[in-house]
Amino acid sequence: MSCPPKNLSLFPGTGIPPKCDPFFYEGQLSEEGYALIAGVDEAGRGSLVGPVVAAAVIIPHDDSLKGITDSKKMTERAREKAFPIIHKKAVAAAIGVVSRIYIERFNILKASIEAMRRAVSALVPQPDFLLIDGIYGIPLSTPQICIKKGDQLSRSISAASVMAKVYRDRIMRSYHEIYPAYGLDKNKGYATSRHLEALRRHGASPIHRLTFKGVR
Repeated sequence: MSCPPKNLSLFPGTGIPPKCDPFFYEGQLSEEGYALIAGVDEAGRGSLVGPVVAAAVIIPHDDSLKGITDSKKMTERAREKAFPIIHKKAVAAAIGVVSRIYIERFNILKASIEAMRRAVSALVPQPDFLLIDGIYGIPLSTPQICIKKGDQLSRSISAASVMAKVYRDRIMRSYHEIYPAYGLDKNKGYATSRHLEALRRHGASPIHRLTFKGVR
């Protein structure tokens, strides 16, 4: 399911490069009358291990979260430091987790969308508009738009990307205590050379995604 287009003034753009303003999309939507705008993103889609995690965050449209950007562009230390700040300053924030079993039964795309749906559904108050990273919408009646590389263009999506990444990384570190052979505290389940070598030597653990290339 692709994200439905919205007939808003910012689509097509107003000529202002959104990279110059991390609240470009939020500002345009505010002018359209939307007040509670949530950024949504997921983490763990390409991992070989465990759940996929999504976050939905409604943040104040000011500079109080300056320095928050795409989680992949931040160090692990910076993300961990940002996590409680985002949680404290957010109007609302929620996490959605979808298990490895769900991923295996349906597929990772459906699982990622379901994780985002769960995160949005858990927000209190509920948002009146969603900014979603990527190209796939969420099966909710809430108005929404998808933004390619949105975690680099929207502060709200950036905040969601950080929360999802940190939450999932903590799960991976917990798994490492149970299955230390795979180096999950370092690779977070992704297909590094050490991880693939561990799979060859030890086989898959009960938390590996058995349908994924590199595991099967």
